[in-house]
Amino acid sequence: MLKSMTGFGAGRARVGDEEVSVELRSLNHKFCEVKARLPRELSSQESLVTKQVKDRLARGSVELLVKRQAPTASGTVPTVDLGLAREYVRAFRELASELGLPGDVAWSQVANQPGVVRLEEKGVELESASQALQAALDQALTALEKMRRIEGEAIHADLDARVKLLEGWSREVAQLAPKAVQEYQQRLTDRIAELASGVAVDPQRLAQEVALFAERTDIAEEVTRLASHLEQFRALMASTEPAGRRMDFLVQEMHREVNTTGSKSQHAEISVRVVAMKAEVERIREQVQNVE
Repeated sequence: MLKSMTGFGAGRARVGDEEVSVELRSLNHKFCEVKARLPRELSSQESLVTKQVKDRLARGSVELLVKRQAPTASGTVPTVDLGLAREYVRAFRELASELGLPGDVAWSQVANQPGVVRLEEKGVELESASQALQAALDQALTALEKMRRIEGEAIHADLDARVKLLEGWSREVAQLAPKAVQEYQQRLTDRIAELASGVAVDPQRLAQEVALFAERTDIAEEVTRLASHLEQFRALMASTEPAGRRMDFLVQEMHREVNTTGSKSQHAEISVRVVAMKAEVERIREQVQNVE
């Protein structure tokens, strides 16, 4: 079943004190391109998440946004500088001794001194954060793939209808081709009879002219190749493997065969169908640009 290249997916996971959320957005692209935005403290994980995405997606321009939830509401925790605290205690005791002051140093006196207790951002627990990131990304990828499959089903239905139209018109063109030669022969005979004014027409020469016309306007090869391309296209539509690039190539080949058919044929009914086929091939080409 076909998959679209556009979609969205999100995931969130927590391991220990580390909570990570991931958002994925994908658009059409010839290859698989990942643009990752991670918090500074998780920047070392960029190559890993990029690989994780490329292992799951064959094509598409993917925007990956990672957010790390701070373990505390403010994102900071108090930190004690024990060395500085000891120096304050030593200084206070020395001061008390020199001045003959009673009592010992209270902990609150030390804690209130500048630099003893300060707020700092809590360091990332990289192993826990990495596990949470991988789990959240897996959820986001699963959601993204689901959306791409749903859109792919709609694309499949649309392409199926358009391929049926092409197959029908191609059969009609094949049936009209002999008629075009017969009509040319009749027109040529009538024209010669009109110009010759009763003079007998050389049937051999007439047959040669008709044969040359039939050779110039023979579209059997183009019709056969177009039927083959359509058959291969259907096989790719049913494939479980990513097929967008191969389908795009086949559409180019279809366009070539239809164009050649139009340039060779001089039959009005065939020309009408060729115009319709060109338009349908172009619509197929536009849809294929969305296929993974």
